[in-house]
Amino acid sequence: MSPALHITGDADADELLSTDPLALLVGMLLDQQIAMEAAFEGPKKIRDRIDGPFTAKNLASYDPDALVEVFRQTPAVHRYPGSMAGRVQALAAALVDDWDGDAAALWSDVSDGKALLKRLEALPGYGAQKARIFVALLGKQYGVTPEGWREAAGPYGEEGSHRSVADIVDADSLTLVRETKRAAKAEAKAAKG
Repeated sequence: MSPALHITGDADADELLSTDPLALLVGMLLDQQIAMEAAFEGPKKIRDRIDGPFTAKNLASYDPDALVEVFRQTPAVHRYPGSMAGRVQALAAALVDDWDGDAAALWSDVSDGKALLKRLEALPGYGAQKARIFVALLGKQYGVTPEGWREAAGPYGEEGSHRSVADIVDADSLTLVRETKRAAKAEAKAAKG
């Protein structure tokens, strides 16, 4: 049974994230410099606009200019359509090359949390922080809990935290995550002084 994620506030977009591991990876990739909900709505927009199926193979081989146009259509998938279309295409190509196009293969046979983190960090567009957040998202909401996953996720894996998308289960938790992020930004700004 698939998890029932509640990230975007759009039932169809959340259903796609809940049932399609590629959509979840792409949503996480898009989660930068735009609102979290908009980033995670991105996979549904892409799926609905592209020719052919929403698969890593199709995205990897998609005409790059046509994919940029998919990203530019209103409402835009991302505020940086060109660079983010390229990043999604690079992610899809890595999945095809290294995982036979199967996003879930990244975590389906993983030995432990460290190995999962290492696999995610090897993906284009996934740095250390994004990979840790994704480990937490998999563990807290997707049921992927290899030994040591919380440690691999760092503070994002803490029980009861409200640090990231991994902790959003409804409108109230979304508000708590926003407040935590706002406080962290204010603290970082004050530290720069």
